[in-house]
Amino acid sequence: MLNSNHQIFYAWRLENLDIIGMRRKHKEKRPIIADPRYQNAMVARFINYLMHGGKKTVARKVLYDAFDILAEQKKDPLEIFDQAIKNVMPAVEVRSKRVGGANYQVPREVRGDRKIALAFRWIINAARARKGKPMAEKLVQEFLEASQNQGTAIKKKMDTHRMAEANKAFAHFAW
Repeated sequence: MLNSNHQIFYAWRLENLDIIGMRRKHKEKRPIIADPRYQNAMVARFINYLMHGGKKTVARKVLYDAFDILAEQKKDPLEIFDQAIKNVMPAVEVRSKRVGGANYQVPREVRGDRKIALAFRWIINAARARKGKPMAEKLVQEFLEASQNQGTAIKKKMDTHRMAEANKAFAHFAW
């Protein structure tokens, strides 16, 4: 038998079920503060992705040096950066889904935040894979190539799109 407190709580939950919901709360996204030099939140996010071992000052210096090199070449660094990110962002990707004992690569659209995260990751990994130069120069090369739809990061995007196209037959498994 439920006592009156339980009954009141149960009634309150039934009334406010649409407010409470049955799932766990979504994680609140912390706002990213714009970087000090360019006042751009996207640049601040890129610095966070570039950072290793909590060394934000080092990551900031590397990116600012790369932007300075672009400025010396008489190019607008933010324009090149934005164009490179836009060109590298994937539209579709494949996600693995298990159906009846078999794993299928199901093509899915990529949501906004993940597009940016993948673009950042691919550009940074492509720059790190280059050998023999300081990281700032490698980033400059990658930004310039990506802004012209060339380079390793663009190749990664094209491979992802090609894989999604090849597995289009399994699109009906999308959830």
